[in-house]
Amino acid sequence: MKEVRVVIMGGGGVGKSALTVQFVRNVFVSTYDPTIEDTYRKVISIDGQQCLVEILDTAGTEQFMALKELYMKSGQGFLLVFSLTQLSSVNELGPLREQIVRIKGSKVPIVLVGNKSDLRPERQVPREVGTNLSRAWGNVPYYEASARKKINVDEIFADIVRQCRAWELVNGSASQSVKSGRKDKKCVVM
Repeated sequence: MKEVRVVIMGGGGVGKSALTVQFVRNVFVSTYDPTIEDTYRKVISIDGQQCLVEILDTAGTEQFMALKELYMKSGQGFLLVFSLTQLSSVNELGPLREQIVRIKGSKVPIVLVGNKSDLRPERQVPREVGTNLSRAWGNVPYYEASARKKINVDEIFADIVRQCRAWELVNGSASQSVKSGRKDKKCVVM
């Protein structure tokens, strides 16, 4: 069974943990408890193929962001999340994406997620902001989601798994080295 390591990143309070817990446990977490780092695992079937998804739910608060480079090096795919109710949360994603691209390369699997779509009266971020950002980043997939109502939650994880699979097909054994966290070493006997 293939394993895919997904890193979910974004500012504090945007709903990264809520999306993750909704996906893994089918439960909405209504209280905000800042995450330092949590790892979740779930076996899913995507397009008829079993896959073990390991999700690294990262801290959004600045005090723990020193760990972000480690997260980026270990991840195969990235969910970049902002809150549709907080315009400033969109601005936090640009520097994250730039750092991911610097570490992983420009074709790294990314899904852009605008969370809290169910909170229409509090919405501050128009759909065009997400679609424009998606285009600016090379047409990365963009979803508006709601962890509370389970809108597009399964879809964002399925999309990132598909992208990781496609990336692995194109890049072959290089992705195996990334997944295992080590470079393949060959032994030469002379």
